[in-house]
Amino acid sequence: MKILLLEDDPILSQTMIDFLEDEGYSVDWVSDGEAALDASYEQRYDLYLFDVNVPLLNGFELLKALREAEDTTPTFFITALVDINSLGLGFEVGADDYIKKPFDPDELIIRIKAKMKPKDEGVKHGDVVYDPSSGVVRKAEKIIDLGQIQHEIFRLLITHQGQTVDKMHFLEVMEQPTESALRVHITKLKKLLDLDISNIRGIGYRLEKR
Repeated sequence: MKILLLEDDPILSQTMIDFLEDEGYSVDWVSDGEAALDASYEQRYDLYLFDVNVPLLNGFELLKALREAEDTTPTFFITALVDINSLGLGFEVGADDYIKKPFDPDELIIRIKAKMKPKDEGVKHGDVVYDPSSGVVRKAEKIIDLGQIQHEIFRLLITHQGQTVDKMHFLEVMEQPTESALRVHITKLKKLLDLDISNIRGIGYRLEKR
């Protein structure tokens, strides 16, 4: 991950660069707002860390200009400005976080990791996506409403793609647990969601990987 650091204190800057690089981040350092603006145009960054009171163009003005230019790069202000008006202005111009000096380097790393953590895109099978946390099923970006039993059968299949699921696990989630009823549910799921489901005779069913 590449970070642009705007900080006019060279000693603090070097300290920050050292602990950020120790965490595996690549850091470009600039000491004034105009240089930060130029750097943001010259290459892409994953995160901006901006001080506010810096020469030529302060951090608030800089971020306002970037947001107006449709630059949505996540941005943290790290500043000695602790009054509520500065805090409000920081978020108003588009900051994602606001860290007050002096700060704990470990806290900064925690905040960066929390912000930059990849979003869970769900479990995929072709154009079907299942979100385990919400239980939502989508096909081609459209939400598909499955009945409770079909949903449980589908969940067992998609969370075990490439593995044979014993038929007993499916029967346990059914109100009328018969193998013929299970076959009906499987057939409906295959047609509704275009699933590659194999019948492993005498054992269970497997959703083949795509």
